[in-house]
Amino acid sequence: MRTPGHNLSSGIGVFAAVVDTGSFTAASESIGMSPPGVSRAIARLERRLNIRLFNRTTRSVTLTEEGRRFYDQVMPHVWGMEEAAAMAARGAATVRGTLRVNLDPVASAFLLGAPTAGFMETYPELSLEFFSRDHLGDLVSEGFDVAVRFGEPRSSGLVARKLLDTAVVTVASPAYLARHGHPGEPKALANGRHTCLEFRDPETGRPFAWEFHNKRRTLSVETNGRLTVNDPSALVHACLAGTGIAQMLWLAAEPLIHEGRLVNLFPEWMDERFPLHAYLPSRQHVPAKTRAFLDFVVSLAAGQRPASLT
Repeated sequence: MRTPGHNLSSGIGVFAAVVDTGSFTAASESIGMSPPGVSRAIARLERRLNIRLFNRTTRSVTLTEEGRRFYDQVMPHVWGMEEAAAMAARGAATVRGTLRVNLDPVASAFLLGAPTAGFMETYPELSLEFFSRDHLGDLVSEGFDVAVRFGEPRSSGLVARKLLDTAVVTVASPAYLARHGHPGEPKALANGRHTCLEFRDPETGRPFAWEFHNKRRTLSVETNGRLTVNDPSALVHACLAGTGIAQMLWLAAEPLIHEGRLVNLFPEWMDERFPLHAYLPSRQHVPAKTRAFLDFVVSLAAGQRPASLT
């Protein structure tokens, strides 16, 4: 059902077309409406305003004094709305403005390091605001454009989009292994035989369980670690310092393993996958700035730097 406001705005559009083209016939061609439809729209607008807008003869259509006054008063607003609509459309297609991103600490620590500078150089009209939080919170009321978080999707009214999966790897520093030896199998970590570093799950408040996956085989190990942290950077630093053995995401561990600073203890037990999801307020009309950022995150996590960022 069309509202009175809709009828008024559509009538003003027809009125402007008649003024701009100089006739009802030309206006009908300009806006794709039949000449009788133009006449009816103008008649409805005149009844709504209780004034006569045009002096009409068989040869000409001219504005009345009231019509001219109405045109002069209303058209600046119409042009302003048209310009605002055009700017909004350009903004939706252009990576610009401010992007507010809700990140869990793991994503914040390991996905968005130095390459973020290259991303910002690629999009000089974009400003970024990163908020590292343990919990997703209320994305809409807090004014976030997008959230990027590891783990299974939370139950919410948001749209969850899976970006990637990363492996879980068990690692230790060469210094730790030199002192305590290389565990031969995952079960060797049980019952305090090795020092294991625990990472607290922000959703449950308890340390993540240690699991090892090899194809269809799953092995759970009670590690009973004495040091528990809730900061992924702290977990990495403690492991690098030789404090103990840790389980962490391949995204964090891979460059350190490649540099020889950490050792992958059980490469055959790396089939567990941990997902990374983006949370969006709506799946409709996702702004270009959000799409560009999510593409950037995926490219980093996949180890594929866009040419513009290398």
